[in-house]
Amino acid sequence: MNPVTINRGEGPVILAFPHTGTDLNADTAAALNAEGALLRDTDWHIHELYADLLPGVTTVRALFHRYVIDANRDPSGESLYPGQNTTGLCPTITFDNVPIYQAGREPDAVEIKRRHDAFHAVYHRALAAEIDRVKAIHGVAVLYDCHSIRSEIPFLFEGRLPDFNIGTNNSTTCAPEIEKAVADICADAGGYTSVLNGRFKGGWTTRYYGRPADGVHAIQMELAQASHLAAEEPPFAYDPERAGKLRVHLKTILTTLNERALSGALAR
Repeated sequence: MNPVTINRGEGPVILAFPHTGTDLNADTAAALNAEGALLRDTDWHIHELYADLLPGVTTVRALFHRYVIDANRDPSGESLYPGQNTTGLCPTITFDNVPIYQAGREPDAVEIKRRHDAFHAVYHRALAAEIDRVKAIHGVAVLYDCHSIRSEIPFLFEGRLPDFNIGTNNSTTCAPEIEKAVADICADAGGYTSVLNGRFKGGWTTRYYGRPADGVHAIQMELAQASHLAAEEPPFAYDPERAGKLRVHLKTILTTLNERALSGALAR
């Protein structure tokens, strides 16, 4: 089972897709219950949503499902949101707090370590290598971490999530001009709602790689799935009309990030 796929470009922007994969290794597939087998918490179709929006972009996509191991969690298992409901490095529940494993078949510490080495570490070695490669070309790299989530999940947050959820770990993972540019584009997108550093402030990927003083700028975009899916229930079908409208704004975001990086203003 190949853990990751990479498409190399020569531009300064890298798109990361840690949660669009649906592959399961045999042991995980056999241990999941009926709810787990639905793969409900996938970032459905996000790699399709961003396809061909920016010439020269590099993409790094995890092919394994987040139920195998979550590539956007701290490998130590430490929570990214202390005191708030969330799921772990190797999730045992859905975002609705429903078990995903058959009784007694949850991964133990040995299995979690094995999955880390076989999947999580492989994905991040690939991502780190692409960041280094892009930075060597341009003196700067912009990592845009691509995510989506269902619009209403009471276990994780109250009410309905905005369409655009921008995360920079409270303005620490990228230059202020990057944060402002993305926030302004989202705020000006007619018919859409947005928030900066709300419920989702950026996961481990954004926090770990975002080092603006060293020329690596990271920003996470969590999209509410109602913005591009026909329905947020199985089969989680892609809605071309909704997605087409959203892609206009996503293209503006990526083009702006690319231009800022190429201008030299972000280089250190």
